[in-house]
Amino acid sequence: MEQFAAFMEELLNSLVNTAIHLFELVGVVVLIVAGVCGVVNYIRQDPMVRLKLAQGMALCLEFKLGSEILRTVVVRDLKEIAIVGAIIALRAALTFLIHWEIKNEKGESEAILEEKERRKSLGEKPHQEETHK
Repeated sequence: MEQFAAFMEELLNSLVNTAIHLFELVGVVVLIVAGVCGVVNYIRQDPMVRLKLAQGMALCLEFKLGSEILRTVVVRDLKEIAIVGAIIALRAALTFLIHWEIKNEKGESEAILEEKERRKSLGEKPHQEETHK
């Protein structure tokens, strides 16, 4: 019975450590792809560049947060739990702030797009109001 418990513990540790590394890897890949796309969109002067970059960063943090939650399964002492808890709290706060930024950026982007559509439907040229002032 003791051998079975040791085997199960080793199996759990192996599975959790592998999953942690996979989650971390996916998070890093997502961040790199979001960063490269952000640079490309910035060069193209895409008005949604900040929103898209923030969404990529948020997705990256979700994977990183998932890996930290999994890490709580294999911690051994109180000091490790405190460190992992602090990391989870920090990443959760960052995720909250990025989601708040996404919400604000979506509102601004929608307002800009609605204004462009309104001007287009009225047959106005962009920035026509500014040139007549």
